[in-house]
Amino acid sequence: MTQQQRICILGGGFGGLYTALRLSQLPFSKAEKPEIVLVDRRDRFLFVPLLYELLTGELQTWEIAPPFAEVLQNTGVRFCQGTVSGIDVEAKRVQLHDGPEIPCDRLVLALGGETPLDMVKGALEYAYSFRSLDDAYRLEERLRFLEASNTDKIRVAIVGAGYSGVELACKLADRLGDKGRVRLIEQGDTILRTSPEFNREAANKALEKRKVWIDLETAVEAIEADTISLVYKGQLDVLPVDIVLWTVGTQVSQALRSLPLKQNQRGQLIVNPQMQIIDHPDIFALGDIAECHDATGQKVPATAQTAFQQADYTAWNIWASLSDRSLLPFRYQALGEMMTLGIDNATLSGLGIKLDGQLAHIARRLAYLYRMPTFDHQLKVGFNWISKPIQELLLK
Repeated sequence: MTQQQRICILGGGFGGLYTALRLSQLPFSKAEKPEIVLVDRRDRFLFVPLLYELLTGELQTWEIAPPFAEVLQNTGVRFCQGTVSGIDVEAKRVQLHDGPEIPCDRLVLALGGETPLDMVKGALEYAYSFRSLDDAYRLEERLRFLEASNTDKIRVAIVGAGYSGVELACKLADRLGDKGRVRLIEQGDTILRTSPEFNREAANKALEKRKVWIDLETAVEAIEADTISLVYKGQLDVLPVDIVLWTVGTQVSQALRSLPLKQNQRGQLIVNPQMQIIDHPDIFALGDIAECHDATGQKVPATAQTAFQQADYTAWNIWASLSDRSLLPFRYQALGEMMTLGIDNATLSGLGIKLDGQLAHIARRLAYLYRMPTFDHQLKVGFNWISKPIQELLLK
């Protein structure tokens, strides 16, 4: 008897989890069926684009962060909670901190990016990132403390006017109301530089309506416990602040940067259109940590939408490589862009559709419901979204 092959997937975000789920559905023969192991340091999957709704109470943790044990139930995928402490790329062995060593035949790197908090003095000590459940809980704790205090205004500075910065600004402005003073700081000359014009205009209107102060062409010099130092046209301004949120940049973890694999200047692993790492056809990488040009030669953006699409190709190509079939080059499809711009408000642009306001909010929710990891979770969340307004109506 031949030994069962093992596929080890590191990281349970959009890239890793959806690769595992897709692999579990592919038609391996009984003799070929591999063991699939998913490793993540947390016990829950996080649907990151809906993380902002936790701050406003629109959604609950269970809706956007189901436990891996629940999501992977009846899939045949084995979940292993642990932190990766070492990877031997030649032997394809993964070492977990205080855990076992996992040898494998195919290795998938999908560990996701990190927010760099060492770009300016004081950011590491005093700024908040917003990428994980822990980040959201930490921010929530700080907000509750400030809301319970007798402070006149809660002053929030958000560094970076990209998607995350704009979405945070609108949600926090809605949550804090007249008690909030939200400031959006951007080094460039416009918000949402890579966004379609329709979405940028909708975002500008939403920010203006919520009285969010926008500082363009402004750099952060330093962050202290209760101040932020800004530079505009050579002029230094030190402003009082209660919360600083840092949304600028994405970096690859040091564990991956130290691997003897081809990387770009940002530390991203360079993959071919089949999602294989150059010179290592048994190792695949996707999501934030991979630099990928698809079958047409276009460089694909590092977004959740991209990782979601890459997962299908990665799973297929692993299956093909184990069953002596042809691998498929990744073909990226730009499906449009959605952003939340406050409570019950969003904007959507793509595939010939342009929507904003409450209609875009509903369309965004439905699109994300469709992308939830399993049909069971879609049903639970969908039923809750439908029944919630009915329950609120009955309680009035």
